[in-house]
Amino acid sequence: MSGIIGKKIGMTSVYDANGKIIPCTVVEAGPCVVTQVRSQEVDGYQAVQLAYDEKKEKHTSKAMMGHFAKAQTTPKRKLVEFKGFTEEKKLGDIIKVDLFLEGDIVDIIGTSKGKGFQGVVKRHGFGGVGGQTHGQHNRLRAPGSLGASSTPSRVFKGMRMAGRMGGDRVKVQNLEILKVLTDKNLLVIKGSVPGAKGSYILIEK
Repeated sequence: MSGIIGKKIGMTSVYDANGKIIPCTVVEAGPCVVTQVRSQEVDGYQAVQLAYDEKKEKHTSKAMMGHFAKAQTTPKRKLVEFKGFTEEKKLGDIIKVDLFLEGDIVDIIGTSKGKGFQGVVKRHGFGGVGGQTHGQHNRLRAPGSLGASSTPSRVFKGMRMAGRMGGDRVKVQNLEILKVLTDKNLLVIKGSVPGAKGSYILIEK
């Protein structure tokens, strides 16, 4: 599956032909540089490594400087491998937003927004314990009983409880590309995309 590395810009909305408003996300897609080509003979699989987003040389290790020098490009922040490019790619090739067309269906991978430590109501949608009658006090957002009694005298693994929420790798499938702005390297994608503004995303075709 071919793809490109991008960055989430923010959300907006557009109107369709019938005047209906459509929420959408604006994404910067590329340009990405091919920094490594994996082959079946050498690596045991076929893939293309893409690099995206400029990085200062002083923040780059000598090993990575040599890696980028082979592709004759400046240091980059994000490196990702993609499989399934139909055309053969070479070191130093540039992958741009014109890889996509309006109407294409894509999958997008990103890291969801971190919410910190959250309780069961926000994290799992619990309803709390009872109402405000029958002597309840400060129990509206409590998890309630955890189920186990003298047998087996422990809490089972995997119980839905309070804990860290967000910051997970999320893949949203079958999103439609509404517009391709090649002069600005932008995609307008129908619906929402995981992650905060400015976070890296992977767009797979």
